[in-house]
Amino acid sequence: MPHDVDRPNGPAHPLISKPRGKWAQYTNYICIVLCMLMLYLKEESLYQVAQCFTFHFMALQIGALLKGVCYFSEEIHHVRSRYCGSYWRALNACLNVERHVPLMLICGCAYLTLLSQNGLQLCLSLMLVCLCQLLNTAFRLHRPSTVEISEICEKYNHNVAYGLAWSYYVGYLKIVLPRLKDSIEEFNRTNNNLLKWKETWKLHILIPLSCEIYDDLQKADSNIHFWRDLPELRLDQAGTKGRVYKQNVYEVIDEDRKLNYCIVEYATPLKTLFTMSHDESAAFSREDRLEQAKLFYRTLEEILQNSKECAGSYRLIVYEESGASEGHFLSKEILRHIRQQHCEEYAMCNGNHHNPQPTDVFSTEPDLLISDSELPRPLRSDAF
Repeated sequence: MPHDVDRPNGPAHPLISKPRGKWAQYTNYICIVLCMLMLYLKEESLYQVAQCFTFHFMALQIGALLKGVCYFSEEIHHVRSRYCGSYWRALNACLNVERHVPLMLICGCAYLTLLSQNGLQLCLSLMLVCLCQLLNTAFRLHRPSTVEISEICEKYNHNVAYGLAWSYYVGYLKIVLPRLKDSIEEFNRTNNNLLKWKETWKLHILIPLSCEIYDDLQKADSNIHFWRDLPELRLDQAGTKGRVYKQNVYEVIDEDRKLNYCIVEYATPLKTLFTMSHDESAAFSREDRLEQAKLFYRTLEEILQNSKECAGSYRLIVYEESGASEGHFLSKEILRHIRQQHCEEYAMCNGNHHNPQPTDVFSTEPDLLISDSELPRPLRSDAF
């Protein structure tokens, strides 16, 4: 289950899109109801409506069949490499045989039953339907829209960002984050407790939506300076003996020239997206890069929120920096997140502090009752 108590990124970033809902499906249902209502109001004969409906529905199935046949003519040349020599698998990949063929047979039988034309007119109608569908395929008028492609990729996790986020988590974050606090404690013992605020004992992961990553953070912002390395983590991984994992402590200068220390680094998979967008062979536009960067952040956030071993040890900092942005933008963004963590910790401590109940006699300081008179007075309140 997601760890709601560890919401390490504060409010959702306004530039990050949420997963698509079901509004398109709901609108489709509304349109169906409206069409049925319009047919009812026109008061057409049920026989004529059924005949037209059957013909048009059969035309759609013929179109799907012809398109599948065209694709199958290409796939038969790749049966051995793509489908392990199975022609049936290749056919199913081009056309959902179990769904389209029965529907087409049913529509064909229904149309013949309702047909009021002669056989020649039926052949002419079918030929025209086939011609229209083939022209559709030839001129690629049936191509899915950008939204449809994006929705399919998101639904079945076929995006580049999805694989990059999981690779980043499994190959790096899942290894270093559970051991991060131990490394910080060891670092503090030899550096005079430099990282003293435990609420900031996290790996601050920078996610620029432009995917532009600097090898030296000081080049991105002159108010960010490398300080020291955390203790190295050495593990045997994937055949490499003693593979080294380490993070850096940076000092970030605020508006008052005070030094703030934290552990910061870029999300390295974004460099892959940036390189792909500048390589013609990748066929990856800047618009694709932006969409995938947003999806990378969303996917990584979901993965980490469902990871028990990484809870409370990371902070995702997503931002969009334009060319006209103010100076020292990145350092201000990091400091904003650090202050936000302090505020969250303070609010959590206040939330755990219970107000004393009136019935708890020993929870409050005693009140001194001082009389104005010099004569002794009774202590009982009912004597006044």
